[in-house]
Amino acid sequence: MDDTTFLWNGIQPILRIVIVGITAYVAIVLILRISGKRTLASMSAFDFIIAVAVGAVFGRTLTTKNLSISEALTAFILLAVLQFVFAYLEGRSKAFKKIFSTSPTLLFYDGKFIQKNLHKERLDESKVIGAARKKGFGSMDDVAAVILEIDATLSVIGKSNEGESSTFSELLEREDL
Repeated sequence: MDDTTFLWNGIQPILRIVIVGITAYVAIVLILRISGKRTLASMSAFDFIIAVAVGAVFGRTLTTKNLSISEALTAFILLAVLQFVFAYLEGRSKAFKKIFSTSPTLLFYDGKFIQKNLHKERLDESKVIGAARKKGFGSMDDVAAVILEIDATLSVIGKSNEGESSTFSELLEREDL
């Protein structure tokens, strides 16, 4: 390979990247819009896999000369269809949901950290305390509960909110407190 080919291989490869990149980008946006809000919302494990796979297909589409736009679009559509099918099954089948989905985990309740859940989720108390601080709580004494949600966010429920809602009552039933 000479220096000229290494630094510049002509305008055609550059134009291909621009045209394929624009086409693939527009296709991704349209497919994600059609596949629904869930794909763009807080990510579950399925959503994360789809995001990584779409990124990989997009990168390969831009850089591989032997990959046609129709093959790339087929891959994008397949990923969107898989996302739809998994979301549909998750909403319709208890067995599917039990196997493939996770549920929220109670990490702190009634002034105590739930160590077995912290250990299971590979978190430590400092992460929970940090989440409470970010929500404006100066002390864990003001916190009724902290829940690790299915999208990996930490929900902090203050003691003043405890009587207003029973958002974590189903978690209490599952836990050995």
